[in-house]
Amino acid sequence: MRTSTRLLWLPLLRGARSAQSVFVDVLDYIGEVTILLGAALRYALTGSFALKDALDQMAIIGVNSLPVVLLTILFSGMVLAAYTARQLVQLNLGGVVGGMVAVTMAKEAAPVLAAIVVAARAGSAIAAEIGSMVVTEQVDALRALGVNPIQYLVTPRLIAGVLMLPVITMLADVVGTAGGYLVASVNGVSSGLFIASIRRYLTADSVNTGLLKTLVFGAIIAIISCHQGLRTKGGAAGVGRATTTAVVLSVVLVYAADFLLVQFVFGTSQAVR
Repeated sequence: MRTSTRLLWLPLLRGARSAQSVFVDVLDYIGEVTILLGAALRYALTGSFALKDALDQMAIIGVNSLPVVLLTILFSGMVLAAYTARQLVQLNLGGVVGGMVAVTMAKEAAPVLAAIVVAARAGSAIAAEIGSMVVTEQVDALRALGVNPIQYLVTPRLIAGVLMLPVITMLADVVGTAGGYLVASVNGVSSGLFIASIRRYLTADSVNTGLLKTLVFGAIIAIISCHQGLRTKGGAAGVGRATTTAVVLSVVLVYAADFLLVQFVFGTSQAVR
């Protein structure tokens, strides 16, 4: 009887130990990322970074990602209008189509989709580049030369991510709304009515909400990608794992941050107003 009772408890004990191990690993990961972010911010705020490196990363993260982001947002705006314009016109609510598309783009669709595309394109490149430097011992060579890898590799990418994602999002707002306009005009919404609806419903607060979100999203993408690159192990296979993990974690954390910001920051302030 005692033996059977012990056998019943064994799986529970193993499960508890496994859950404890996962919890500890998560805390370790959060601590590592937080320390990396703090160190990179310290170098950024004190100006201890190469401006040329930051500008190069702005081109890689921002300018080179722009065509893919704008094309994605264009079709997203068109899909949004395609789902709603015809039904709203049938309900004599065509006057809200432009405002609905513009506000949705400014507050939610453009910031989040832009961050996802940048994470997939630039985040993966960051993790792969730094990971390759780690496995080929180039990062160790930097340390041997007295160069701090965080200062040299992470800080310029953090600055570029934080500064360029809002710029990309502003352009995405325009392109996504333009895509919605093209589809809405085909479904019976005149250009004057569409633009008048935008002027009526789109406010500076809506635009600012989306842009402020992108500051957080840009920091998440840059830090997660750099962290995964710096902890790469196992040669070429390890670089592939680091790249995949960087993209997956960045996308998940962007959505999580979006929810938390809406729930506890922007949602609360707008409710008070």
